[in-house]
Amino acid sequence: MRITTFNPQIFTKNADPIVDLFEGLGFQKRHDQEGIGELNVEGIRMKNEDGFYLDISCPDTNLPRDMVGIRMNVDDFDSAYQLLLEHGFKNVYGEKTVDTATSRSAVLISSSGFGINLIQHKK
Repeated sequence: MRITTFNPQIFTKNADPIVDLFEGLGFQKRHDQEGIGELNVEGIRMKNEDGFYLDISCPDTNLPRDMVGIRMNVDDFDSAYQLLLEHGFKNVYGEKTVDTATSRSAVLISSSGFGINLIQHKK
């Protein structure tokens, strides 16, 4: 299994003030997708001129507060998913994954509380 992307990700109910903050810090929106998966997630990808990425996700669910995690794209979803489970991570979707025409993903939370949004893009 090889990691192909690794960057911070913010999960929030309201992306606008976060986007405004990071635009003020020099980030620009790369793309904005809506209606991703069963949770109807809006996904915003930002990048600054030095090549740093930030993802902002707004799932259609009642988040008690903003959460910070890691976006980790891999070339072998099943292998990475199993490794995280073996290290005590729990899938927030239960046993489900979010499958689209272009990717497969799941958000996993560690026993200490940090999250990894595991993604494999389909080729």
